[in-house]
Amino acid sequence: QVQLVESGGGLVQAGGSLRLSCVASGSIFSINNMGWYRQAPGKQRELVATITNGGVTNYPDSVKGRFTISRDNAKNTAYLQMNSLKPEDTAVYSCNAGVFTTPLLYSSVWGQGTRVTVSA
Repeated sequence: QVQLVESGGGLVQAGGSLRLSCVASGSIFSINNMGWYRQAPGKQRELVATITNGGVTNYPDSVKGRFTISRDNAKNTAYLQMNSLKPEDTAVYSCNAGVFTTPLLYSSVWGQGTRVTVSA
């Protein structure tokens, strides 16, 4: 079984920064893509950033230039550096990873989420 645990959320003023971490643990053979998603109250979950195991990143226009995703493959960890935060970034941020527990057994795993609140 594989678990993802996020940390680093909190309350920050507009214009501030936060760094989120996502650590994968358990029976891991390898990790494919990792990503961050967010869900604001009353809204659908949306993509924030993804990164392949080779380091190729992808962002929606809403966070491009402000957020940076990175990963440490040796530590099975992904990070999300969030700068110039806006009140509309307020949401629960969740980590997702595509994990091989064996060379042939793949599953998409989600963390519990960490709350980010940006005050005006």
